[in-house]
Amino acid sequence: MSFPSSDQEKHQPSVAENTDLHHEQIKQQFGLDPADIATHAPLLRGRKLSAAVAFVAGTGFTLFGYDQGVMSSLLTGNQFEASFPEVIVEASHPDHATLQSFTIAIYEVGCLFGALSNLWVGDKLGRRRTIVVGGSIMIAGAILQTTAFSFSHLIFARIFTGYGNGLITSTVPTYHAELSPSAKRGRMIMMEGTLIVVGVTIAFFVNWSSAQWRVPIALQLVFEIIMVTCIGFLPESPRWLVKRGRNAEAMAVISAMEDKPPTDPEVQRTYYGIREAVAVETSSQGSLRDLTTGGRSQNFRRTAIAVVFMMMQQLTGINLVTLWTIVFQRLGLSDINARITSAANGAEYVLASIAAYYAIDHVGRRQLMLFGAIGQCIVMLLLAILGYINTTPAQIVSVVLLFGFNTFFAFGWLGLAWLYCAEIAGLRTRAPTNALSTASNWTFNFVVVMVVGPAFNNISWRTYIVFAALNAAIVPVVYFFFPETGGRSLEDLDVVFALAYITGEDPVKVSLRKDVPLAGTREADEILGVSPGVQYHIGM
Repeated sequence: MSFPSSDQEKHQPSVAENTDLHHEQIKQQFGLDPADIATHAPLLRGRKLSAAVAFVAGTGFTLFGYDQGVMSSLLTGNQFEASFPEVIVEASHPDHATLQSFTIAIYEVGCLFGALSNLWVGDKLGRRRTIVVGGSIMIAGAILQTTAFSFSHLIFARIFTGYGNGLITSTVPTYHAELSPSAKRGRMIMMEGTLIVVGVTIAFFVNWSSAQWRVPIALQLVFEIIMVTCIGFLPESPRWLVKRGRNAEAMAVISAMEDKPPTDPEVQRTYYGIREAVAVETSSQGSLRDLTTGGRSQNFRRTAIAVVFMMMQQLTGINLVTLWTIVFQRLGLSDINARITSAANGAEYVLASIAAYYAIDHVGRRQLMLFGAIGQCIVMLLLAILGYINTTPAQIVSVVLLFGFNTFFAFGWLGLAWLYCAEIAGLRTRAPTNALSTASNWTFNFVVVMVVGPAFNNISWRTYIVFAALNAAIVPVVYFFFPETGGRSLEDLDVVFALAYITGEDPVKVSLRKDVPLAGTREADEILGVSPGVQYHIGM
């Protein structure tokens, strides 16, 4: 005997009806056409998309490390010195020590101008096109360096190549951060720091061959071509897309990032959080003057933190250590032994940065910064003491300590610098803030590289005392002024700074609280001052 179905059973919605219901929900809440979203779906999704973005970003930073390291390793090579006698340091030409430093440091000048130009072109071109432009400039610059036959030709080529690298290094961390889920963002971008070291290490190994010096310089073309070609298959940043009113495309990219349908509450919350941030930040006329504003956005504070962070990264003295071959020769090693030790140092540096990759999302940003700065300070003090003693055993211990310095730097300041500056800025000012912070990095990179050679020639081991003092000064700056950014979405950090402004609390203390509302909630809207007329709440 069969029983008649209940009214509820008779009207059980089908899969097609559920799909139509979800599509209608998207139309009502966001004003987006599901068919338009589907049209803009990226080729890759989920882990494959994350891996592809990491590969392209990593290629850019491997190129960064390689292009810096290759010139440092070539400077003391016989073939390079034969082509450019201006870099040979000898008693009859003591001023060549400055030219030697200048050959390396002039690259940073080009990088500085490239980073600063991102203040104007970054948001106009978008993340992907800026990277393509920077990579194309670097391809032309690599060809110019490879074909150099005079010192002036080489210097011009390095400035030109540096300009392209400045565009890339001020864009890639932002692009990577904006295409990474918050739970994985730390590790994904810390990987870029590892790949900088991989690039530097490759540069030292490549120079061991009998090939002419032009071949190691030309090899950077491999990284440049891969980066420029592959990024054409990746989506644009959803944050930039929303700023440009390309909302359906942004929703499609977020859906692909999370590997969930557009109807998923988490996808919709992320999309709404971005829309919310854009609504707040576009409520007034946008310009570079936004970088100096306070209020709920705290743009000036956030920009200053990013600029100071990159300055401090260079003032730790890492470039003193990165010029490994020259430093090891000063410690009494022969040219061959200095190169072998440099390669071993690079390999250890890579391993240390990999360990930092696993620590970043478990320990927190601030703790790693403090750990690194304290360790670096101790190492520099010990190097000064051993430099004063200046015996063979002291020189051996100094070499070991340089390995230790790399370990501390890899944990606290290598990849973390690029990650933190991309996180700390608000959406409206993210591109110009990263341009300024990257410009700060290149400015002080240039200063340190130019100063180190003459400093060792004039004050010898006392140079280490200067950097020990600088590392000691970094500790209180980080402790009192640098908020924790780990474990939060980029939009959540807007809420942290707005809440600190409203309550008059220290942003550092607010960032350590566990009760700060998530972006996309009504509580967060009230803190940010979002107009109720632009709300699209998802299951709140």
